[in-house]
Amino acid sequence: MYEAPIDDYKFVINHVIGLDRLMADIGHDDISADLVEAVLTEAGKLAADVVAPLNHSGDMAGAIRHDDGSVTTPSGFAEAFAAMAAGGWTAMEASEDFGGQNLPMIVTTAVNEFWQAANMAFALCHLLTQGQIYALEKSASPQHQKLFIPPMVEGRWTGTMNLTEPQAGTDLASIKTKAVKAGDHYLITGQKIYITYGEHDMAENIVHLVLARTEDAPAGIKGISVFIVPKFIPNADGSLGAANDVRCLSIEKKLGIKASPTAVMQYGENGGAVGYLVGAENQGLDIMFGMMNHARLAVGLQGLSISDRAYQQARAYAFDRVQGTPLEHTAGAPIVHHPDVLRTLATMKSEIEAMRALMMLGAAAMDQTHGGEADDALVARANLLIPIIKGWMTERALDVTSQGVQVHGGMGFIEETGAAQHFRDARILPIYEGTTAIQANDLVFRKTLRDGGSAVTQLFDDITTEMQALAQHADNSVAANAQHMIGAVAAARDATAHILAAANDPRRPAVNGVNYLMLLGRLCGGWMMARASGAAAGLIQETGANQAFLEAKLRSAQIFMTHHLPQVQALATIIQTGDDAVLGMHADWL
Repeated sequence: MYEAPIDDYKFVINHVIGLDRLMADIGHDDISADLVEAVLTEAGKLAADVVAPLNHSGDMAGAIRHDDGSVTTPSGFAEAFAAMAAGGWTAMEASEDFGGQNLPMIVTTAVNEFWQAANMAFALCHLLTQGQIYALEKSASPQHQKLFIPPMVEGRWTGTMNLTEPQAGTDLASIKTKAVKAGDHYLITGQKIYITYGEHDMAENIVHLVLARTEDAPAGIKGISVFIVPKFIPNADGSLGAANDVRCLSIEKKLGIKASPTAVMQYGENGGAVGYLVGAENQGLDIMFGMMNHARLAVGLQGLSISDRAYQQARAYAFDRVQGTPLEHTAGAPIVHHPDVLRTLATMKSEIEAMRALMMLGAAAMDQTHGGEADDALVARANLLIPIIKGWMTERALDVTSQGVQVHGGMGFIEETGAAQHFRDARILPIYEGTTAIQANDLVFRKTLRDGGSAVTQLFDDITTEMQALAQHADNSVAANAQHMIGAVAAARDATAHILAAANDPRRPAVNGVNYLMLLGRLCGGWMMARASGAAAGLIQETGANQAFLEAKLRSAQIFMTHHLPQVQALATIIQTGDDAVLGMHADWL
């Protein structure tokens, strides 16, 4: 069973982030708290009733490739995707110019958590299509926008991203796929791997966005262009024309997300696949990086989503399973009353709540910069948060989903319960859309060293100012949370100073990068939990408030401060003392 966390989102959006103020800032006064609640409620129903029941069965069945290169998704997937399209859920993010609803990211991101938590393998198709719509809205010609975007918004067509090749993973400079100009289009030849939903039966057409090199392109990353390569070449009126020279060679056998077909795609076996240039030649990498923040935020969201799904299942099991007699309880009490099970679930819950609030902060920052007219400070804050969200949430999802298995005991290791699936599915998240090390390098070299620590120092200053005010709060637990945060910020400043001091010795910042990312993830999570505790304490005073819900918020914040936030100090110590030890290790000694 899956239950969309609607009450949690209402609390975070309205009281931790501040919906009314944000909507006023971005000129979206038409978005009210009542509207957001209605959207979340309806999305939650579809996620729980239609999408979630397909998760375990889809994992067991997997996607199947046939001899003709076609791929069949698990039973119910095509019908569920059609239901999403019929409900308008595939149109939420896109511009109204193309039939979209142009909803702000703080709303669409919340809804996307429901799809990803309900069934991550299924929801990947929509995630990739969203990414392509964003890229085409930003960079494609008006003609191609009109031809390709509306069918994807309607859910009739879906999209993919084709970057990786057998010899070119992170190193995109090594791609070999070729594009030869042929009139108003190009002919594409080459092979791409790891193409999520590269072939499937959930839509009538699949629009591939493919990185390739033109004939006279310069070597390296400066010579990469991006092309629209549809499965079926559309006619001028948007109807489907001839099949393109595109074929799925195989689908991968994977550790997780088994229901999602991860394809090896061959382009140009019979003369070349028709492709349409996006932007100008040799601008492909810039176009792809233009959508990178959105894609990385989406994968960070997957970390939150799979964590919550694992937590919900573990919690339900702990309230049902009877094993031994918990301390100070009578025989027959379920295992949730064992102190260590209580600790496990409570720490899972608090970290998930911190993730969700930080995710909403990141979505709000993206909303504030969406129009392209935001000041430099807002842009810097949004850019700083993205690698933290992607790296921290996906790495922590590995531990949260593992703890979900642990709560189940031996039954968690058995596929029948479905707990193991969440653990397996989570493992891809710190890898794709830029590994944790890549996020760490981005954070350290581009977001910290490049500006001399200006953006991260401003983050520390903002947190400190807010915490100094909360430290005066009448509720003692809120004041204590603020004091915990003030100490954590001081440790983070020391770690940052160490990294900045090593700017001329790049191996030192690099070896500290992942620890620094995880430090900032916990720090920002604590920031949100301290803010949430202040909001909850204030609401408790209101007549008719849900007292139990709000008291649980206060307790979750305390748990985060005492069980998760201390890792900031530990990681700061590692960063300041551990680089010599690692860099002194010879590779030959490993």
